[in-house]
Amino acid sequence: MRYKDALYETRRVADLRRLMNSAAELYGDSAAYLSRCAGGGFVPISYRQFRSDATALGTALLAAGHLGEGSGGDMPHTMRGGKVAIISENSYEYIVAYFAVVCGGGTAVPIDPRLPAAEVQGLLARTKASAVFHSKKYAGAVQAENETAATRICTSDIPQLIAEGERLIKGGDDRYFRTVIDPHQICSLLYTSGTTGAAKGVMLTHANLVSNVMGLSAFINASGMVTLSVLPMHHTLEFTCDILAAMYQGCTVAVCEGLRYIMRDLAESRANVIIGVPLVFEKMHRNIMKTAERAGRRDLLRGLINLAKLSEGRIPPKLMFRSVHKALGGHMKLFLVGGAPCDPRIISDFNAMGIRMIQGYGMTESAPIISVGKDRCSKDASVGLPLHGTFVQIDGADADGVGEIVVAGASVMPGYYEDEEATRAAMPGGRLRTGDLGRFDEDGFLYITGRKKNLIVLNSGKNVYPEEVEARLLRSPYIEETVVTGDSGERVAVCAEIFPDLAAIERDFGAACAKGDDLRKIIDREVDKANGSMPPHMSVRRFTLRQEPFEKTTTKKIRRG
Repeated sequence: MRYKDALYETRRVADLRRLMNSAAELYGDSAAYLSRCAGGGFVPISYRQFRSDATALGTALLAAGHLGEGSGGDMPHTMRGGKVAIISENSYEYIVAYFAVVCGGGTAVPIDPRLPAAEVQGLLARTKASAVFHSKKYAGAVQAENETAATRICTSDIPQLIAEGERLIKGGDDRYFRTVIDPHQICSLLYTSGTTGAAKGVMLTHANLVSNVMGLSAFINASGMVTLSVLPMHHTLEFTCDILAAMYQGCTVAVCEGLRYIMRDLAESRANVIIGVPLVFEKMHRNIMKTAERAGRRDLLRGLINLAKLSEGRIPPKLMFRSVHKALGGHMKLFLVGGAPCDPRIISDFNAMGIRMIQGYGMTESAPIISVGKDRCSKDASVGLPLHGTFVQIDGADADGVGEIVVAGASVMPGYYEDEEATRAAMPGGRLRTGDLGRFDEDGFLYITGRKKNLIVLNSGKNVYPEEVEARLLRSPYIEETVVTGDSGERVAVCAEIFPDLAAIERDFGAACAKGDDLRKIIDREVDKANGSMPPHMSVRRFTLRQEPFEKTTTKKIRRG
């Protein structure tokens, strides 16, 4: 706990335009982004060039009437400029479009491009966007249905718009530079994908976002590192913790073309950092173990990992795990995981192999980080310490200290877009009720136990957190997905719906065992093993098998119904 209370020194920025300007002044010709050119390798783009591109594009948007003048009444938490949506895969142009809008007094509306076209059009209608940036790939999702639809701008046309903006600036058009940015102005409108219910529009201000970035940077120092951007940029975790925090700390962001290219891009970009959801790191961990197994060295690798944990860093991990580091590009130093609970055993393994892995917790409504481990002080099973300036309470704690997590602070949203009722329900008294259950340990580290709405209360009065049971079941190599619930019979029992890993079962037991009674017997044994690792009241009493994977949100969370 030596560094538990230690903070890195940070500089204060009041809004995203000051963030962009200070980065350009501090880091100048250093590479802000590595963008892959058509058919070629990564091309560096400097901080100074990025500011020039964003300012020129913003000038062109302002001249076209898409941003408004960016000034207006004195009401806090307002949308004073125009709203501009962005629907695209990750790209340098995506980031330029976002900053062009928000630094010109407008509101950026990142929309998940993988949503069905009808949902995309519905969100555009709700948003009342004056314009929408879209890539060629997603042009069909934003087709206008009537004359009042937003102006469509293809991201491939951004270079021409930048050139137009540069022409306007040279001609004396300085309206973009004169636009006043209020830190409490709404600058980002993000629609949640939630695992239940309809999407809500989360309004975030400049102050929300930069406060989150400064708080994160006081805990984790990645200055000068290269981060590989793998999560979609409409995801708050990706945009705040990767794009914005990288800009604040002077990192280089390499834009990954997709998860299928991650290994290639890791090597070519020489990346040191990846921010991702558990699925990303679970897949990496699984591939490492499978590679070792194919080489007949799985037991050796597991033994070395256990030895490294016992040595507590006295044996240089890069020497012990040279092949693992080589597979990850040879330069990897830091993994940051969020978006959902991650198996602490995976975190422990990567830490042992010499890659610092830190878990965080948050939600879009808090811009998003609420708590995160420090790079010099963290616990594998914990989601870290509350960010500096973020206040976390456990409301209605039970005998074990578990209760609902309630949050206040500069990162918390002002509310939901055009939904006062939902805002009042989520933020009574101005404090954000997360709906998540958690507890603090004796050192002040936060642990998530589950969602309040998913809690199972047995007839005995004992509480069962289904997420904990699901985590135990998913340790089986033959269970791919599961959802745990409590039935509503005379006596409440813990039940599970399970989607088996049929490929693993066929590999280990033969194709004949991947169906019928044999399949059920295999899963029954795995459920018994999981039950043996849990207190009796948490044991799964009944289970059913699924033939298809569960329906998921676009952020890969199972819809619980």
